[in-house]
Amino acid sequence: MSLMRIRKPKTRKGKQVLMAREPQLVEPTRNMLFVDGRKCGGDVKSCMKDFQQLRKPLLKVLNRKNDITPFDDPSSLEFLTMKNDCALFAFGSTSKKRPNNLVLGRIFENEILDMIELGIKQYNAMSEYKTEKIGTNVKPCLIFNGPRWNQTDELRRLRNLLIDTFQKDKVEAIRLQGIEHVISFTCTEDLSIMMRSYKIMLKKSGQRTPRIELAEIGPSADFSIRRTKIASEDLYKQARKQPKQLQAKKKKNLTYDEMGNTHGRVHLGKQNVTKIQTRRVKGLKKTPEEKREGRQKKKELLKTAARDLLINSE
Repeated sequence: MSLMRIRKPKTRKGKQVLMAREPQLVEPTRNMLFVDGRKCGGDVKSCMKDFQQLRKPLLKVLNRKNDITPFDDPSSLEFLTMKNDCALFAFGSTSKKRPNNLVLGRIFENEILDMIELGIKQYNAMSEYKTEKIGTNVKPCLIFNGPRWNQTDELRRLRNLLIDTFQKDKVEAIRLQGIEHVISFTCTEDLSIMMRSYKIMLKKSGQRTPRIELAEIGPSADFSIRRTKIASEDLYKQARKQPKQLQAKKKKNLTYDEMGNTHGRVHLGKQNVTKIQTRRVKGLKKTPEEKREGRQKKKELLKTAARDLLINSE
């Protein structure tokens, strides 16, 4: 019962920390927690270090080894993420039964929402590529190749989890020279995930649009999907729910075509065309001949009407 007790802050700084952890209208970019298991070395350690390099500065690292089994008892991992105020985590471990094991997951309301276990089949670290690297705060461009990403719920959640893993601050505009890094994920027929990292180089092409070349800078990895734990559709929908203040208001009678053009539909009431006041233009005025013909027709109509009246009276 003592763990369920609500602790009130005693200092101003403690109050600010608790207020920062409360739900906000616009959530800031969350940190990612890197945790080492009971045994963590080799390719797993190298993969964790490279992921930390790609995630900087939005991360927290726990170098001490932890005896944690996320799929059997996730309570310890949930406590560490809550204590360090992290919404994402990466857990690395290796054992005889599951060598080179990497677990990626995310938290919702201090509980694990999604968690996917990946096995590292082949790995080449960033240090093995003797090429020019990218800066620290560069936001990568993510590419997911292959139609299999939309076939199962596990692959869809894994794609969404990888986007959250490498996502950084949101940007309103993109500059061509600012796109320097691209990470490619390919899902093969045997459900292996191939990760490749490239540096984008803009070369002269003799035109306004530059010629693009890719240079592999690492890391390069081949993953296999082992165990998965994904949230139900109701819980996943609740986690993705946006407040009403941020929801875009739907505009009626507006459609968008494939080219992005906006088409609007205007509804008007019934119009009386005979009472519309048209603009007086010289080109629309009647000529003298037309006026004489009109007067002559009017006289003939009057004569025929008078003749009909006389016939009816007799």
